[in-house]
Amino acid sequence: MNMDRNTVIGFVLLALLLFAYLFFAGKNTRELQYADQLKQDSIAKAKARQDSINYAKDTAGKTIVIDSNTVGFQKLGVEQLTTVENEVIKVTFTNKGGQVKSVELKNYNSYTGKPAKLSGADFDKVSYTINTGNNLSAPITDLYFQTKPAVKNADGSQSIEFTAVGSQGEQVKHEFVVRPNSYMIDWTPSFTGADKLFTQGAFNLTWQNQPAKLESDAAYERQQTSICYMEDGSFDYIQTKTELTFEKPVSWLTVSQHFFNITLYAKNNFTSGDLKLNKKAADDSSDVIANATATMHAKLPVGAQSSFPMQLFFGPNDYKILKSQPIAEMDRILNLGRDMYSFVRPINVYVIYPVFNFIKGFVLNFGIVIALLTIFIRVVTSPLLYNSYVSSAKMKALRPEIDKLKAKHGSDQQAFGMDQMKLFREAGVNPLGGCIPALLQIPIFFALYSFFNSNIDLRGQEFLWSHNLASYDSIVNFGFNVWGLGNHLSLFTLTAAGTSFLISLYNSNMTPDQNNPALKYMPYIFPFILLFIFNRLPSALTWYYTVSNLITLILQFVIQNYIIDHDKILAKIEENRKKPKTKSKWAERMEQMQEAQKQMQDARKKK
Repeated sequence: MNMDRNTVIGFVLLALLLFAYLFFAGKNTRELQYADQLKQDSIAKAKARQDSINYAKDTAGKTIVIDSNTVGFQKLGVEQLTTVENEVIKVTFTNKGGQVKSVELKNYNSYTGKPAKLSGADFDKVSYTINTGNNLSAPITDLYFQTKPAVKNADGSQSIEFTAVGSQGEQVKHEFVVRPNSYMIDWTPSFTGADKLFTQGAFNLTWQNQPAKLESDAAYERQQTSICYMEDGSFDYIQTKTELTFEKPVSWLTVSQHFFNITLYAKNNFTSGDLKLNKKAADDSSDVIANATATMHAKLPVGAQSSFPMQLFFGPNDYKILKSQPIAEMDRILNLGRDMYSFVRPINVYVIYPVFNFIKGFVLNFGIVIALLTIFIRVVTSPLLYNSYVSSAKMKALRPEIDKLKAKHGSDQQAFGMDQMKLFREAGVNPLGGCIPALLQIPIFFALYSFFNSNIDLRGQEFLWSHNLASYDSIVNFGFNVWGLGNHLSLFTLTAAGTSFLISLYNSNMTPDQNNPALKYMPYIFPFILLFIFNRLPSALTWYYTVSNLITLILQFVIQNYIIDHDKILAKIEENRKKPKTKSKWAERMEQMQEAQKQMQDARKKK
């Protein structure tokens, strides 16, 4: 078929007109359909809202049960709260999202004197998204569930059930079980039509928690707050880090404040997830400690019927309680030694805790319990301390001869050091004899720091002027922050630093004078530093340190004046001098180094 240019142009114009007609006609049709859909949606929403209002009026003062079947998953309704309690917790459930709304601990109070409340902020929720229709989805926190009244079971536990039903028979059921004397709540979300509710079985859960202030010192509570977790069978935590990605299976997560925690445990593990921790600034005046958000992923079993059993723990950071839970290594939430100080955890678990619990079994006042614990620790470490005191006594006996060596060599420190080492060797004195026992006590101090800082038994316990052994004892409130001290001054900190100063003063008379100013004044600088280290720490720790220092002063005085015979020590030194000496390799190397340094020094002087 032959077509000239005019024919071709004509066909092109007709085609353009046809496309334009179809486009505008379709657009008008879509606009009319969209307008009609908006009208129908508006009528349906208005009717549902009015039905909800009328239903709420008709059932005022009665238990409201919303029939989800009428409009599919119910997004409009009236929030209804149900309370279930046992001997230790009072749990408030809500039908909005079918979940725990708040938990009160019956045996613990906040700093205000009211029951300690875990969860309950608007930020707090546990949610996951389900498919509610074609290309439609919604988080469960937007849905209103039917509530079945709590049922008491034969074993003494109480069960409560929430159900949401879709228009095509899909069903989401949340069953909670509260057991007697337990801080743990069983939570089992189960699903009918799971293959429709979850795309490819993907179960994506979001857990949000906003811990509120429960202690008097919010800044210190924020410092102690952390998120703990068990990933691939290994415990770990974050305290300063703000974000974390899980690439291995996670069995449980914990938002842990200073003395309380909320834990989410997945019996079949989460496969992966993300974690965010946003702590409030230390000087923040609000009662919010932090915001924590975990987005966790799991795979539901294939099929129409499925479930994902979990447990929620709302309770204290008490070692005995955490250890008794069915969750592996949950007791590690309690910081009894972590990271570079993890070596002190066995000391706390197997020594300090058993002894402390034994003493508190027959002594009511916790200040006396701490004093008796201190005496026990000093008795156990007494062999080490005795050797330290003997070494100090020997050093004191050698002071006259050391003074002669100093006068002999004057400013020649190199020659003085060599002769002093020779004197120590002849007298059988180890200059490090007093240091090694002190170094061996460092693990005990770090263990006690972790123990007193995390022991909930001390919370709210009064002793002398301290109203709370788990926090600092303030005798002066400045009304403003002093660098290094904060806004207060602790009396037990003063007693700890003061007794440390007395020990330094006493020991200065037991050891040779130091020509090095740094070494000479260090014993007096250390007690001053303690003021800044101890001022915000629990008064239980500073009371322990005070008692320990007092025991040290008493022991030193008694041993030096009534046990150690200085004349015998001098006689022993003379006897050691007469014996043939065998140098250790270490002593030989020290002498070689000193001799080499002396030769270099002499060479410089000649130049």
